[in-house]
Amino acid sequence: MSLHLLLLRRSSSTLTTTNHPLLRALHHLIISPLHHIPNPNPPISTTPLLPSSRTFSFSSAEEAAAERRRRRRRLRIEPPLQAMQRNPNPPPRDPNAPRLPDSTSALTGNRLNLHNRVQSLIRAFDLDTASHVARNSIYSRTRPTVFTCNAIIAAMYRAKRYDDAIALFKFFFEQHHIVPNVVSYNNLINAHCDEGRVDVGLEVYRRIIEIAPFSPSSVTYRHLTKGLIDAGRMEDAVALLREMLVKGHGADSLVYNNVIKGFLELGNLEKADEFFNELKERCLVYDGVINATYMDWWFKQGKDKEAMESYKSWQDRNFKVVPATCNTILEVLVKYGKKEAAWALFEHMLDNHTPPTHQGVNSDTFNTMVNECFREGEFEEAINTFKKAGTKPGSKPFQMDVAGYNNIIARFCENGMMKQAEEFLAALSAKCLTPDVTTFRTLIDTYLKMEEIDDVLRMFNKMVDAGLRVVASFGTRVFGELVKNGKAVESAEILTKMGNKDPKPDSSIYDVVVRGLCNAGALDMGKDIVDQMMKYGVGVPPVLKDFVLEVFENAGRGSEVKSVLDQSKWINNSRPAYPRQPQSQHEPTQMASGWPLGPSPLMGKSISGEPQISRSQSFGVHPMSRQTQLGSPQMTGQLPLGSHNRQQPSGFHNMDQQQPSKPYQGSDYPIEDLTFIVLLFSFLLLYYE
Repeated sequence: MSLHLLLLRRSSSTLTTTNHPLLRALHHLIISPLHHIPNPNPPISTTPLLPSSRTFSFSSAEEAAAERRRRRRRLRIEPPLQAMQRNPNPPPRDPNAPRLPDSTSALTGNRLNLHNRVQSLIRAFDLDTASHVARNSIYSRTRPTVFTCNAIIAAMYRAKRYDDAIALFKFFFEQHHIVPNVVSYNNLINAHCDEGRVDVGLEVYRRIIEIAPFSPSSVTYRHLTKGLIDAGRMEDAVALLREMLVKGHGADSLVYNNVIKGFLELGNLEKADEFFNELKERCLVYDGVINATYMDWWFKQGKDKEAMESYKSWQDRNFKVVPATCNTILEVLVKYGKKEAAWALFEHMLDNHTPPTHQGVNSDTFNTMVNECFREGEFEEAINTFKKAGTKPGSKPFQMDVAGYNNIIARFCENGMMKQAEEFLAALSAKCLTPDVTTFRTLIDTYLKMEEIDDVLRMFNKMVDAGLRVVASFGTRVFGELVKNGKAVESAEILTKMGNKDPKPDSSIYDVVVRGLCNAGALDMGKDIVDQMMKYGVGVPPVLKDFVLEVFENAGRGSEVKSVLDQSKWINNSRPAYPRQPQSQHEPTQMASGWPLGPSPLMGKSISGEPQISRSQSFGVHPMSRQTQLGSPQMTGQLPLGSHNRQQPSGFHNMDQQQPSKPYQGSDYPIEDLTFIVLLFSFLLLYYE
């Protein structure tokens, strides 16, 4: 039926024509296309092509306002969808904009694991291994964050290895283009200033201003002013302080303290007072370190009255300061014998310790007073001071940390009071605190000086059981003393426990123990230790290898140790079940220490080693049907490495291989037929309404 006949048939119905303006208009157009037949009673603002008009006005202003309020409430309850959806396409980044350093959100996953590993090595004083791990991670899939780089650089600076700190800065930030932050530059400036290269530090400061996407911090000016004053360049230090103020930085008390201390050391009290008064004008609350500087200078001049007046003026201000400030003043009072004032300040700090609202003391506060007690020979008073708490209502006892325990244990060891030292070690463990490397090294070194070898062995066992890192220098020294005193077998037992954990001991430690075992005639145990070196991949140095071969050949057992030293034996036994793929020249290498820091290089590849994304697959074909099969038929249906190895149904691959689905070719109907069907369906709907 043609469209014209369909419309004629529809026009014969007069019952519903007037009810549908659109159909009425089509009816008029078919009957008389050129002459429109108007409606005898047309409504206002009504046309043949539009429905009857509907007014949107309200009967009163109150009704309109109520409708607006209703719509606003609805929008608050059901906001528009576009308001709930973030823009999936962020604005493109300006290619000329400088790169920004990492934020703390970058410390996640493998990068956080790397950071923690480097920090643990730093705490174990194994800076060389920490540097090695951090540098090797540059070439792995897990690149270090700027925080990891800063940690090892700062550790080198604290160890006064300034050249190593500067070399690491160049390696990370200049050669391998990790973006430094202001802490990175401050470490570099500090290293140059302590080495006496203040001009180089100033060049780094100018570079921050020119190219860095951030401004220098107050710590930057502290390092530079201190370096300039130490170099005798007071005018440059004052000029830098003025530049800090001009650039909009606040008046930093420690920068002013450096300048004031410089003028005091030059004997220019008037100039120092001028800067102190300027600081008090700029800051209502300033750091009490400046008063400590004045007190120290007055005490050196022998003017105790003026020094105590400066201390009294600071007390009268009643500042609520951090423990570091009070500790500085406390140290000055203790240093110059003002015991009454020192104890009064200490008790005042204990009374003001009301965590979490205010931290009144820290472990350094207790260390200062405990050390003074030991210096005076008052050991019982030292123990009481260590446990002392505030008496003021609301104050709370300080929860001592590991650093505080380490200090009092070290003082007991210095005085040969090992029983008390071990009591505090037990108290440390009882408080759910973990002794660190410093704790055990202090005790072991003291026992070595006292030649108490059994106690050395006992403490060394505790240290290894705690899972603490034994660095090469400390391990070789302790094992050497143990072997020298006839404890070679016991040393081998400790070394075996160390080898069962990661990271593995250094080869130099194995060298000491193996030589001790061979010299003691314990060849079987020596062979076992060499076997562990080969199994763990530590490697046997050539000198040690020649020594072991000579000893075993003299004993008529050369073939035994040769089989252990056979590298091909370990290579064949340690070969994985899947074929090892050759590493691409563009693929980052794993760490030389044997700890992969990132995902496996085989992750995302099939069993055959071929990258999955490189295969050309037809649309609609399951990727498993094209997977290369290796080995026995049981390998059929194996998933890529890293996923669950589950056996697929037997017909899974056959279905794909025998009846591969063809790509989509479009509709089986011509486009003209589709258009006709759509139009016909639309008019049928109108007809049967």
